[in-house]
Amino acid sequence: MDKQDLKLTSAEIGTLWSQYVNGTATDIVNKYMVSIIEDEKIRALFEDALQIFEKQKNQTATFIEHEGFPVPNGFTEQDLNKGTKRLFSDIFCLHYLHVITLHGLLGHTTSLSSSVRKDLRDFYDSCDNDAKWMYHQTIELLLEKGHFQRDPYFYPEATPEFVSGQQFLDGFFGDQRPLAATEIVALSFNIKKKILEKTLSIAFSQVTQSKEVRKFLKTSQKTSDEQIQTLSKILHQDNLPVPTSWESEVTTSQDAPFSDKLMLYHIGFLLQTSQGYHGTGLAVAMRTDLVMHYEKIILKNLMVTKDWFDLMTKFKWLEQPPLAPNRKKIAKKTNKDSLPSINEG
Repeated sequence: MDKQDLKLTSAEIGTLWSQYVNGTATDIVNKYMVSIIEDEKIRALFEDALQIFEKQKNQTATFIEHEGFPVPNGFTEQDLNKGTKRLFSDIFCLHYLHVITLHGLLGHTTSLSSSVRKDLRDFYDSCDNDAKWMYHQTIELLLEKGHFQRDPYFYPEATPEFVSGQQFLDGFFGDQRPLAATEIVALSFNIKKKILEKTLSIAFSQVTQSKEVRKFLKTSQKTSDEQIQTLSKILHQDNLPVPTSWESEVTTSQDAPFSDKLMLYHIGFLLQTSQGYHGTGLAVAMRTDLVMHYEKIILKNLMVTKDWFDLMTKFKWLEQPPLAPNRKKIAKKTNKDSLPSINEG
């Protein structure tokens, strides 16, 4: 069968739609950052990111249009307030690009695994290659600037070890075992994601024009901080280093570079993507206390995300993805139309 005759599946349309909306949101943030960055190497990397996404955006829109679906509005230049004061340092901008690139890598892999049509698989292969290139570039530049945060290091055992009993799982009673390497990397990774979420919540709360949005951002900031403290305490108990915060990389500006819609959406995007990382942490956790902490974090994030959803829908800022046909509604309409009129025999 020719690829033009193979219609895109619901999963393929869904991933394209999400890629377009999320991509346009981060693209607007990147455009602002290009305008304030003073370091030439960092600014050049952001300019590359803008060019890469412009290519991906056009191809994504083409896929959606050819299937007869409307291209989402996403985010545009109207969500960017040009000429505003600096809100972030150059180093924070670089950290931001690195973390968002990590999200992109995961997103492209998920999209590829949901795709069947060859042209779409080729497209996500290309997106993945672009993200890998950007991932390497951000790490190299962070290392060069002395700002890359490596995960904790510890000395290995001389020989392989095997789990010898239920004590391995115990996190509350008896002799609590040290953290496993798989647990450490998940803790460190989740803390880094929460640090970005908290930093952006602080920055956005300074500049938003809406009291309701500011209230939510302060809640998001508080929730992120509590979860950072919870996960950091676990690392501290094993005398392991904790990723440093980026709060000092936010200026005191009260000049909003973005629309309230974009800022609120961006925090919601981070909340939703972080749930996947929390789930991974839960999956590799083999100590009962870790399981409990991850479950609490996931539940709390669901509650905060519900508040985010209510606020986005209240302001009519949440764009609706393509929905499956409502068969019951169609059937009712068909039955109504087929009823004989009063004047019929």
